[in-house]
Amino acid sequence: MDMDDYRIAVFGLGHIGLPTAALFARAGFDVTGVDISTETVEKVNIGKSPVPEPGLDELVAEVVGKGKLRATVDGVSAAEESNVMVVVVPTPVNSDNTSDLSAVISATETISEGLKKGDLVIIESTVPPGACENVVLPILEKTGLRASRDFGLAYTPERALPNNTLHEMQNNARVIGGIDGKSADMAAQLYGKVTRGEVIVVDDIITAEMVKLMENTYRDTNIALANELAVICESLGIDAIKAIEAANHHPRVNLHTPGPGVGGHCLSIDPYFIVEMAEKHGVPARLIRTAREVNESMPFHVLDIIRDALESAGRDLKGSRVGVLGVAYKGDVADARETPTRPLVAALISEGAEVVVNDPHVDPVLIKEMGVEPVSLEEALESDCVVLMTDHSEYLEITPEMIVGGIFICTRPVLDPEEFREHGIVFRGVGRP
Repeated sequence: MDMDDYRIAVFGLGHIGLPTAALFARAGFDVTGVDISTETVEKVNIGKSPVPEPGLDELVAEVVGKGKLRATVDGVSAAEESNVMVVVVPTPVNSDNTSDLSAVISATETISEGLKKGDLVIIESTVPPGACENVVLPILEKTGLRASRDFGLAYTPERALPNNTLHEMQNNARVIGGIDGKSADMAAQLYGKVTRGEVIVVDDIITAEMVKLMENTYRDTNIALANELAVICESLGIDAIKAIEAANHHPRVNLHTPGPGVGGHCLSIDPYFIVEMAEKHGVPARLIRTAREVNESMPFHVLDIIRDALESAGRDLKGSRVGVLGVAYKGDVADARETPTRPLVAALISEGAEVVVNDPHVDPVLIKEMGVEPVSLEEALESDCVVLMTDHSEYLEITPEMIVGGIFICTRPVLDPEEFREHGIVFRGVGRP
């Protein structure tokens, strides 16, 4: 199949799928975006992005206007009319932290209804090692077609951060693995049209699946180490932030920054995919599981800090008004998936605190879903205790005079503790006694 003949269908028009579809369209391919949401499809078809991402609105408007991108809820027709199908749907975890591949399975079943000889199926969704061969492939081969002989199958994990997605997609290295060499080469040529980064073809499809999980597990584990060291430092009366800064002067040390937990769709979920498959093969994955436990415990450690700070001022947590600043899992983004703020707010409410929340970037509907009302920054700062959970730019301008209740818990090391303490503020933080 000549690349000039590629007609691409992208299944899933979310945080990664829509930018993927738009970049392929800008590269000159005819692209059909598929999504189960009628609202998403309608927005895309009028040139609007349903995903809040810098530059994406303009890009979608451009490629829709040129007739290179259209959206539909009819995935079967999209598969029938395309010869490259890219799956970029969510893969959350179940309540027992095992992978939920229902969206991948659904998309693959839809693709199978339109699968033809010569087609190439590419999975971008993060999946446990072996999922392409053990879950995706059998569904596609139920058609009577055979991988390698009749169609290709490749895997390439997305690697992009919210608020910088388009830049990272076009500049980060791409890892690609295939069910065979031809599948990998076809996918590599295709992604070479939309990225300036290195395209790395690995030995097989399961290796490509593992690479993405390794990357995020590395980060999650290192954050857990920093968080555990921070908690220990608190108990010893040591400022962990200053200690980490000094330790990082060692040429072979690069400790991460502690915080209130880990959020986002990838870091907080991907390690469980490794744990799941490792344990199925008799390997306990103790370090990876423990790292997850440490990071998941951090919102409750923040709860303890809040309680102690209030008690030091002669107040009880029950009945106190707590103003939480930040729902997004990282600064200056609107992404609140797996945010550590959610379990903190739930715990505060269960302890009898009155909770108000501010986040200038996150949709107020998401805040209301947490059982609290969104308020202005000024109103949140009037609380008995203010808790900064996200390092949004807006919060970096907070001064001691703005902390009306006199208690400030800053879980991110972005403000100077001494400046607040000099003004009589009870200042606490993760790793800051």
